[in-house]
Amino acid sequence: MASELILYTTLGCTLCEKAKPEIWPVVEAFDLRLKQVDIADDEQLMQRFATSIPAVGLGDPGDVCLWPFDQARLAEWISERL
Repeated sequence: MASELILYTTLGCTLCEKAKPEIWPVVEAFDLRLKQVDIADDEQLMQRFATSIPAVGLGDPGDVCLWPFDQARLAEWISERL
């Protein structure tokens, strides 16, 4: 079972900052840790998410929940995968 929710982000991502208030309550509800991954540090992630961050996932970069999402949508997405 996943123990962390990955937030694909990068420096200066204003949408990522807007997403965090939606993410935190869901992370707590599912007893997950939030791990922020800077896509600029990984060429494959940069190609995959350059125009679609913020995105959150449980470890598989091919299966993510893309912004825009709210707490309910994110909780539903996680529930379907845990």
